[in-house]
Amino acid sequence: MIKIAPSTNPEKEEDLVQYVKLLEESGADYMHCDVMDGSFVPAKCLSSEKLFEVSQNSTIALDVHLMVSNPLQIWEEYYKSKPTILTVHYESFESKNNLFYMLSQIKNKGILAGISFKPDTKIEEIEPFLPLCDLVLVMSVEPGKSGQKFIENSLVKIAELNGIRLQNKYNFLIEVDGGVDHTNVQKIYQAGADIVVMGSAVYKAENKKVFINKIKHLVTNSK
Repeated sequence: MIKIAPSTNPEKEEDLVQYVKLLEESGADYMHCDVMDGSFVPAKCLSSEKLFEVSQNSTIALDVHLMVSNPLQIWEEYYKSKPTILTVHYESFESKNNLFYMLSQIKNKGILAGISFKPDTKIEEIEPFLPLCDLVLVMSVEPGKSGQKFIENSLVKIAELNGIRLQNKYNFLIEVDGGVDHTNVQKIYQAGADIVVMGSAVYKAENKKVFINKIKHLVTNSK
């Protein structure tokens, strides 16, 4: 069964606590928390203080995605919210030794350690880090802006990652973020995804619970 992770983006931060409560009641499996610093990506959103407020007012599992230039310097501020998953970007690290260290530090805190990569980054580049990863987040749009169209070539990357996982008996989850909706979720699941992030699609749905159930029903009947 596919897991659904609605995104904090594009909801306004002042309304985020109520939005998360609504999604929790609607059957979302995770809350995908988009953290942007205005440097790694143009937009800026979700302070560690706001995320902590969210964590204190809901029980939904937090899936924190750091789209930032300096994850080593700030990640512990977000750790205070006790996320289930914490994901950093491959492209954020000039020193890949620091990326190995970062993933190890996350795992040492008892959090699932995730790695994400931009659409132009090749699977071969992240492959050395896969033994340390609990999750791989495939960006199926350019990170930083909600509402973009799904990049079809992402299906090839999902399938490639799934093949590597099976061949090496790795246990990492595959998550997909960007342009996911009812028109493509079946293909994404069939390619090997375990979790789909849905920002605009869930945000625009009039009835969140009905929409989430519809997505899960589509996927259940796709295999």
